[in-house]
Amino acid sequence: MTDVLDPFRLDGKVAVLTGAGSGIGKATAELFASVGASLILGDIDEVAVTATADAITAAGGAAVALRCDITQKADNEALVGRAVADHGRLDVMGNIAGVPHNRMIADVTEEELDRMLAINLKGPFFGVQAALGQMLTQEAGGSIINVASSGMDFAAPTLAVYAMTKAAVASLGRTAAIEGAHKRVRVNTIAPGATVTAFTEVSVTDEDGNINAEALDGKIKMLTGASPMQMIGEAEDQANLILYLASDASRFATGQIWRCNGGAPMVW
Repeated sequence: MTDVLDPFRLDGKVAVLTGAGSGIGKATAELFASVGASLILGDIDEVAVTATADAITAAGGAAVALRCDITQKADNEALVGRAVADHGRLDVMGNIAGVPHNRMIADVTEEELDRMLAINLKGPFFGVQAALGQMLTQEAGGSIINVASSGMDFAAPTLAVYAMTKAAVASLGRTAAIEGAHKRVRVNTIAPGATVTAFTEVSVTDEDGNINAEALDGKIKMLTGASPMQMIGEAEDQANLILYLASDASRFATGQIWRCNGGAPMVW
């Protein structure tokens, strides 16, 4: 008898995930492994991504880790190439890696702008480019999931550069969906709202790496209070949505922006 949850499983599917060393990327890797996917994991932090892969394999899953600087086209191609070399195909690409940024427009340096464009825009572009190029050669198509942000949906001081890059990622996803549709390559974008990850601590950490616990608590309370649901998201909330979009359960969904944010933009 067929289980109603079977379409959500990834048995026999091969997935590449960037940013898998921590946060949403790590949570997604763990979830994918639990439902049968074979994983190629990338992150600029080689130690962290190796730890993710080791934990998955120790639990009986299938995962290999590669150091990946997503700003480099060759590194994205290497991830896809490893999937093809090991498994003969690529079924799922999750472009999850990215970084936050908070600075008033007048204070943004050219170096900061270049860094954000490289990581948050060039990185996902190279990931889509590598994955789409491979999936278009396959009979079974595939699924590409990009990570934008609900920050692109509203105007707030200091978010200009971050929101700009994430809005561009959403636009990239729509165009890629059109280019891949004829071969049933689906491309979707998720737009997370406030989600607790290691980056939550960045704005309350001093130059010596010390976290201001009081400021962190205040930040979490502020983000929680801004949500109509009076809650803040966890990495697993975003991973669950990514799994849906990676799986056959969403086989007729493409070119969309999926917001998982507790309804927060409704109150801005």
